[in-house]
Amino acid sequence: MSYAGTAFDLTGRVALVTGGSRGLGRAMVAGFADAGADVVIASRDEQACIDYALEIEKSTGRRALGYGVHVGRWDQLDGLVDAAYERFGHVDVLVNNAGMSPLYPSVESITEELMDKVFNVNFKGPFRLSALIAPRMVADRGGSIINISSAAAVRPRPDVLPYVAAKAALNALTVGLAHAYGPKVRCNAIMAGTFLTDVSKAWDLDAFAERAKRFALQRGATPEEIVGTALYLASDASSYTTGSIITVDGGQP
Repeated sequence: MSYAGTAFDLTGRVALVTGGSRGLGRAMVAGFADAGADVVIASRDEQACIDYALEIEKSTGRRALGYGVHVGRWDQLDGLVDAAYERFGHVDVLVNNAGMSPLYPSVESITEELMDKVFNVNFKGPFRLSALIAPRMVADRGGSIINISSAAAVRPRPDVLPYVAAKAALNALTVGLAHAYGPKVRCNAIMAGTFLTDVSKAWDLDAFAERAKRFALQRGATPEEIVGTALYLASDASSYTTGSIITVDGGQP
């Protein structure tokens, strides 16, 4: 088999994806399964995870586990990890994808509750899951952690300040984890731009189309357009890539 055929092959590996039942997570789950991985699909909507797991098993022949969990609740994450290891025996790829960014009318209206909620899901959850899984990866055969960050982390806007602060912290955590658990565990982040997921259905798409004219590619992305970068980072193709923040944003200024 060619280098490309073997380097991106995930056969025999297990990928755990938070926020895996919809949006970018759903697309990455499908991509990993198509590349040969068994998958753990985690999100707050347990039934959606179970349903998607059955769909993945039927369409790809890979094994899949759907698990309901709130990533922002620290005490629920041990159960997710235990369930993944009980079912599959190992986790080789962890994708910290679950995220949230509630709307607020003004900066001064941001409450401590909102700030905590955003940081719990976007930062504390990824930290805790990484701390639970990375040592097991080190003790086993290594692995890859992929944090899904946002281009807003380096281009902050006043309407998403808690979110961008949490994602900037996630970028810093990515580099720190790469050093904490290397050389057997690699940790990288995908700094995603504007993807047209379910959330975008509530946008003013005409206004977005006007804004997108400033992008190099002059459009938003489909969820599937995250998969190539995720496969690269999950697989042996990225064997010398760690502590990196890879921007996938269509060339936003």
